[in-house]
Formats: sequence, structure tokens, C-alpha cells
Amino acid sequence: MEVREIMFAAFALVIIVFSVLTVTSRRILRAAVSLLFVLIATAGLYFLLNYQFLAAVQLTLYAGGIVVLIIFSILLTSQISQKFEPIEWKKALFSALAAIAGAIVVITTILQHTFAADTAAAMEVNMHVIGKSLLGTGADGYVLPFEVISVLLVAAMIGAIVIAKKGSPFKEEEKNK
Repeated sequence: MEVREIMFAAFALVIIVFSVLTVTSRRILRAAVSLLFVLIATAGLYFLLNYQFLAAVQLTLYAGGIVVLIIFSILLTSQISQKFEPIEWKKALFSALAAIAGAIVVITTILQHTFAADTAAAMEVNMHVIGKSLLGTGADGYVLPFEVISVLLVAAMIGAIVIAKKGSPFKEEEKNK
């Protein structure tokens, strides 16, 4: 095995293990940290494929921004010790069946597809064009969608904090009695 194959296997193993830990952890902070490891390993795969720009975006935007935002929200709302309820066996069974069905569909699709190597020469990445697109406001610009998403994230954060700070309505009724 080559070093690249070993690295791919290691990144894939990290992604699989921490993805399962993300969705099965009963503690919300542990789930967020597991998600961080999944996103970092995904960036490692991008680096392995020589997609440095996409890997850098993955690290800065998702691993650096979104996960930090989630962890900050958890710590800000004092929900660090919160445990999720145990999952009923019916939900776990149907979730496992859905995951297995999805895996079967994906695996059969991949196995039935014929992948052909491209003989064309690789195109050079022009950073000037990428920069113009990211900072452009015209038809091919990404400034407006970036701003809309940032406003949406701020609104979602404020809403989540307000909901979390209100507490349960049952607790307020018990206090009034």
C-alpha cells in the first residue's frame, strides 16, 4: 500500500467513526466535538486530492466557523451538561433500516457506474478569477449569497438563544403553583 492509500483509509476511518459518534452521542457538546473531527478529516481528504482551496474553505468555514458557533451556542445557553433522551428501540430500528437502505442504494449506484479516466490536461486554477467571483456583486458574484447566509445564521443564533433561555413552560407553571 502506498502512503496516499494509507492516508485515505485513515481519513475514511476517522470520518466513519466520528460520524457515528456525532449522531449517537447523548451529550450535545461531545456530538459537536465529534462533528469537528469529521469536518477536519474531510478537509484532509480534500488536501489528499490536491483541492487545497476547497480544503482551506472546509477548515475555515465549517470546522472553524460553524462548529465554533455551535459550541459557543452550547456554552452560552448553559446547556453543556444536557443529555439527550435515550432513543426508543423502534426509532433505532427504523433509523438503522433507513441507513442500510441508503448505503445499499449508494453502493449499487457506485458499482454500476463506469468510471473512465480523463485524458485531458488539467486546467490551471486562476486565483484572480476565483477572487473576482468571490468578491463580485454581478451575475457570477458570491457576495450577496454570503451576506444573506450570514444574516440568516445570526438570526438563527439569536432565535436559538432566546428559545434556550426561556426554558420549559412546565417549569414556569410549577413555579406559579
